[in-house]
Amino acid sequence: MEKIWLKNYPKGVAAEVNVSKYSSLYDLYEESVNRFKTKKAFTNMGVSLTYSELNRQVEIFASFLQNELKLKKGDRIAIQMPNVLQFPIIAFAAMRSGLTIVNTNPLYTAKEMQHQFKDSGAKAIVILANYAHLLQQIIKDTDIESVVITEIGDLFPTPKRLLVNTVVKYVKKMVPAYDMPQAYTFRQALQIGAMKPSQKIATKADDIAFLQYTGGTTGVAKGAMLLNSNVLANVLQICEWMKPKLREGEEVAIAALPLYHIFALTLNCLGLVHYGAENVLITNPRDIPGFIKELKKTPFTIMAGVNTLFNALMNNPEFVKIEFSRVKVSVAGAMTLQKSVAEKWMSLTKSVLVEGYGLTEASPVVCCNPIDGTDQVGYIGLPLPSTDIILLDDNDKEVALGEPGELCCKGPQVMAGYWQRPDETEKVLKEGWLRTGDIATVEANGFFKIVDRKKDMILVSGFNVYPNEVEEAVSSHPGVLEVAAIGVPDEHSGEIVKAVVVKKDPNLTAEDVIAHARKTLTNYKVPRLVEFRTELPKTNVGKILRRALRDAPK
Repeated sequence: MEKIWLKNYPKGVAAEVNVSKYSSLYDLYEESVNRFKTKKAFTNMGVSLTYSELNRQVEIFASFLQNELKLKKGDRIAIQMPNVLQFPIIAFAAMRSGLTIVNTNPLYTAKEMQHQFKDSGAKAIVILANYAHLLQQIIKDTDIESVVITEIGDLFPTPKRLLVNTVVKYVKKMVPAYDMPQAYTFRQALQIGAMKPSQKIATKADDIAFLQYTGGTTGVAKGAMLLNSNVLANVLQICEWMKPKLREGEEVAIAALPLYHIFALTLNCLGLVHYGAENVLITNPRDIPGFIKELKKTPFTIMAGVNTLFNALMNNPEFVKIEFSRVKVSVAGAMTLQKSVAEKWMSLTKSVLVEGYGLTEASPVVCCNPIDGTDQVGYIGLPLPSTDIILLDDNDKEVALGEPGELCCKGPQVMAGYWQRPDETEKVLKEGWLRTGDIATVEANGFFKIVDRKKDMILVSGFNVYPNEVEEAVSSHPGVLEVAAIGVPDEHSGEIVKAVVVKKDPNLTAEDVIAHARKTLTNYKVPRLVEFRTELPKTNVGKILRRALRDAPK
């Protein structure tokens, strides 16, 4: 495909990035530490670490990994915790030690943990105490030799540390009993690490930085092998894209999405650290009242989230009391940004909310709308620098302009493959092109639009119905809080459209939903069935799980 998108590239943004500027992610991090020593790096629950303080802890924990645990270059280490100050320390210490990080969702069941740890061959794990009881159940069936257990407040000053950890354990009862006498505590690990210096282990561009597991909602989770060069490239691509508005050493970012998720990992933990930003870590973004309290006292300039999170924030009456005067841009990813949500956010905050697109296998960002205000609501934007895209039909032929086709991307951010799964790798990587499984169109101005996932498409009497389009129509009803569209079997048309709705207005009826959808949808796209629920099933980052709705007992 001719790079038609370049004619609308934002002013000052280069079409290519120099991916060989750094040899490893640790080199990029180390540069930031040296440049922004006295500036705040990470803040959590009112406690901050400057870049110098962060680095001191990183070197100490790296010493523990190298000298006490005897971990060698290429060994895998699992990290399982929400957004707390310990996360970046452990991650950068692992990078300093040449280890491969296995990010693990804290919401995993014991069975899911066992699969990921066994599949990755992780030799060590640092885990929040809240989940240690699950690890205890399955550790004998893994290769894990060393365990470090931490508590939420472990890096807080003494009075606050004791208070937070006591409340979490004994008042909120969020730490089920466990018995792992062989485990180190995080604070013990720091004491041991402080006794000897650590070494900076030489890491190359083609060394695996992360095994980032994906595909758990569609089958057995697979580890995407993200090399140092892959993630480095995406960090530099994102930073180049942000140049029109962000300024080095000046930004305050809200890190609401979990750092173990590829979006926040690359954007917040790495990209915004490269910018010398302060990342404000939100440990529990599902606690909307608590989240809004944090936003009220934080003069933030940038925030990333998902459609459902932005929607939930705006539906809290306290949202309008937040000070938005410093906000430059907010970014939505991981799921489709609905037009109604984007427009309401921009109206209330007087700042842009741009949609991006990516996937774990691309480290993750592939496209993004320009952040200078020339974005197009409803589109995923333009390919990032050094990124190519083609849209293919079912016969692997490139589709015509405006026609839907599978989005295939190529660039330095695309993974090396799936860990120990060459058969699965062959299905999605063909001559460097990543088959995303997403159906998209492209306009003459180069802006791409996701129509839907291949597997989520609904087939009504031979006509393709894309759930995003149905959800967009239904969500614009003022009585709808959230909606998911799925296909259900029908003896006459093969499938019919069903809308699963969470009400904002308790008086909303199925007839109201259907009548509203008829205003903008052609007949075969209009929901024939409407089901009301109090909530929709979601992933850990708030992405609605249509598959769970389709597979629910009838």
